[in-house]
Amino acid sequence: MTFRRLLAGSIAGAALLTVAVSATPAAAAGSLVIVGGALRYENDAVWQRMVDLGGGQGAKVAVIAAASGNPQKYGTLAVEEFASHGAEAFLVPLSPREGKFDRAYTDVRQDPEWVARVKDADVVWFTGGAQERIVKALLEDGKDSPLMAAIRDVYARGGVIGGSSAGAAVMSDPMFRDAQDVFHVMANGLTMGEEIDRGLGFMPDGWFVDQHFLTRGRFARSLVAMRDLGLPYGIGVDEDTAAVVTDGKALEVIGYKGVVFMDMSDATWSKEGPFNVKNVKLSYLDRGDRMDLATRQVTPSEAKASDLKVDPNAADFDPYYGDYQFVPDMLGNTALLDVMANLVDNKHAEAHGLAFRRTAPDAPFEGGYAFRFYRGADTLGWYTGKFGGEDYTVTNIHLDVTPVTIAPDLATPTN
Repeated sequence: MTFRRLLAGSIAGAALLTVAVSATPAAAAGSLVIVGGALRYENDAVWQRMVDLGGGQGAKVAVIAAASGNPQKYGTLAVEEFASHGAEAFLVPLSPREGKFDRAYTDVRQDPEWVARVKDADVVWFTGGAQERIVKALLEDGKDSPLMAAIRDVYARGGVIGGSSAGAAVMSDPMFRDAQDVFHVMANGLTMGEEIDRGLGFMPDGWFVDQHFLTRGRFARSLVAMRDLGLPYGIGVDEDTAAVVTDGKALEVIGYKGVVFMDMSDATWSKEGPFNVKNVKLSYLDRGDRMDLATRQVTPSEAKASDLKVDPNAADFDPYYGDYQFVPDMLGNTALLDVMANLVDNKHAEAHGLAFRRTAPDAPFEGGYAFRFYRGADTLGWYTGKFGGEDYTVTNIHLDVTPVTIAPDLATPTN
C-alpha cells in the first residue's frame, strides 16, 4: 500500500505538509487481534482466541517485545501465558534499546535463522511499550526488513498478527507515535515524526487504529488524526479488550469492554482556526458484537439481539433515562461511552460536553472545545443485562466539535 496524505496543522495557520507514507502489507488472509492495552493474564477470551486462531494446541507463537522497556521480562511473561494456553511460544531477541539482548536488533532482523523461525510461526504477538520501537526494529529506511517480510508472510498464509497497546497502534499506517496529551493534539495538531508516524499497516487502507481508547479519553485525538490524514474510518479499542479482524473484512469484539467505530466519511469541517468538525458518526461495539468492514453494518451479540432493541426513532420508543446530560470533562475516563449509552435511551435527543485546560492555578484557560452529541434517523441501540451490568451497543451517534472560549473565572464562590 502506498498513499500520500496532506497532514494539516490544526491551529495558527500551520503550513500544509505533504507526507509520503508507504508500506507493503501482505494481502489480507489471516487474522488481526488488536488489543487496546492492559491485557490481563486472566483474560482467557483473548489469549485462548489467539491460540485457537493459530491452530489450537501446539500453535507456534513468536513473541516480539521490541516496544517494551524491559523486553526480556515482559516478553517472557507473554511466552509463559501462551504456553499455559497450549501454544509453543518463543521470544524473539529483538529490541532497539542497547543492552536488552545479547545481539543488536539490526543483526536479528537480518538473521536467516530467526527469519525462518518467525516465518514458520502461526501467531506473531507484539507486547506493549513504545510503538516507535517496533517500527524502528522492523523497518530499514522505510522498507521491510527480512524479519518484517517474514511476519507479513505469516499473515498472508492465514496466520495471526496480534498486539497490545503499542502492538495495537502499529496495525494501521499511519499510527500515533507519541501523543499522550489529547488536548495538546486538539489545540496544536500533528507533526509527522513526532505525534504521528509510520505504522506497519496491517489494517485495510483508509482505516486508523487507536488504543487505551475509552479509559484515556482518546477519541478526540483520533478525530484530529483522521481529519488531517484523510482517513474515513477508525477503531478505538479499550483496555483488556480485543478487536479481532478476519481477512481484512470482518471485526468481532472480545474481552472485557468494547470498541468505538469512528466514521468520518460524511463529516465536514473548516480548515481555518482550531480543530473543528461536524457530523462525525460514532458507534460502540460491545463484547460479542460484529461489524462488516466493507458495509460498516453492525450485528449485535446474541445476548443483545435476544434481549432489548432500543430504537429512539420508533413510535413506541419508551426511554429509560430522563435527565439531560452535560459532561464538564469529555476527555475523562469512559466519558464517551457514558454519553453514548445514555443518549440512545434518553428522552432528550442531544447531550453536550466540554474539554478545557489550564496549566497552573493562576494561569488563564487555554481555550476549550464544545461537544454536541445528537441522535439521527440512523441511530439505533441494543441493551442487555445478561453480562451482569447495564450493557449497550450503540450505532450512529452524531457528533459536532466546536472550539470555544472559556471565561477567565469559570467558577466563582457563591458567598
